[in-house]
Amino acid sequence: MSSSPAPVPAPAQPYGRPPLRAVQVLGGAGADSSAHVRSLTTGLAARGVRVTVCAPVEAEGEYDFTGAGAQFAPDAVSAMRAACAGADVVHAHGVRAAVRALLALRGRRVPLVVSWQGGGPAAQGPLGRLGGMLERQVARAAAVVLGASSDQVDLARARGARDARLAPVAAPAGPPPGADPGKARAELGAVERPLVIAIGSLVPHRGYSVLLDAARSWRVLEPTPLVVVAGEGPLRGELARRIEAEGLPVRLLGRRRDAGRLLAAADVAVLPSRWEARSLLAQEALRLGVPLVATAVGGVPDLVGDAGVLIPYGNAPALAEAVTGLLADPARRAALAAAGRAQAATWPSEDDTVAQILSVYDELTHRR
Repeated sequence: MSSSPAPVPAPAQPYGRPPLRAVQVLGGAGADSSAHVRSLTTGLAARGVRVTVCAPVEAEGEYDFTGAGAQFAPDAVSAMRAACAGADVVHAHGVRAAVRALLALRGRRVPLVVSWQGGGPAAQGPLGRLGGMLERQVARAAAVVLGASSDQVDLARARGARDARLAPVAAPAGPPPGADPGKARAELGAVERPLVIAIGSLVPHRGYSVLLDAARSWRVLEPTPLVVVAGEGPLRGELARRIEAEGLPVRLLGRRRDAGRLLAAADVAVLPSRWEARSLLAQEALRLGVPLVATAVGGVPDLVGDAGVLIPYGNAPALAEAVTGLLADPARRAALAAAGRAQAATWPSEDDTVAQILSVYDELTHRR
């Protein structure tokens, strides 16, 4: 019978200070924010911070925040209120998470850090007005708002943030441990055909309807590329019906914990989104040397530079042509792979990201 390893003691705090206590609040189980919180938790815990993650139970099951060194609490407001009782700082990831954090913090003078998510064209109608109202409430209540791109920082300031700062979110460096591109391609059925991949939740702003429009033209290529989409969301039924009705060479894989392993095996990665701040898919693709075709929206052009093929949002012919051209040109793909790795070397590392966040926490707790 095996026993669990003894917990690793937290590093000693300078000058005998008690450990900093930080609560991370997730508003959902989105892959980008969950992966970021997992990375952040690992780095903070290694630096002696006592971290509690408040998130949906399914996010804990998938991302194992406790394995990264955190305590876990479900995202019910009552559980969050208990978790925040002894916190020095609360960090909410997204507006939805921030609204719940404000409810949990009601009556307590604990600084709130908000990592701003979303952006791009505002929704119309009652939902758009409600979203704008919540964004203003969160921006004004936060001690510091962090944006992954300059337009997010600008939006937070426009919503009334007292202190909004640029804080790039780093993607994990290097290929996933044990990644075997040949095995991954065999599992997907793409041994003798090109593999095109998209990763992200199945929601309208990801632009997957445009991807399916582009995939129509790829049916005539020989061999026909296989397009795989790793992600889950409310558009699954609609997309699946289109794929079947139109005979498209597209597979919806659902949420995959090994999405990075699949990305490493792809010939081309696509990011057809209506808006992105600092896309983790774009970062991971360039780090891995996977040629990227992405829409020139939000923070993508600054992030990618000349190391990817940028196209207008909503232009299915441009997307189809860009992917087709890369699949037919191995030399161009190799040049983009090298350019992608060089561009990735200029980005902040995970350690840089953790150090910046920790400096914000220290600044806020010393103000009190």
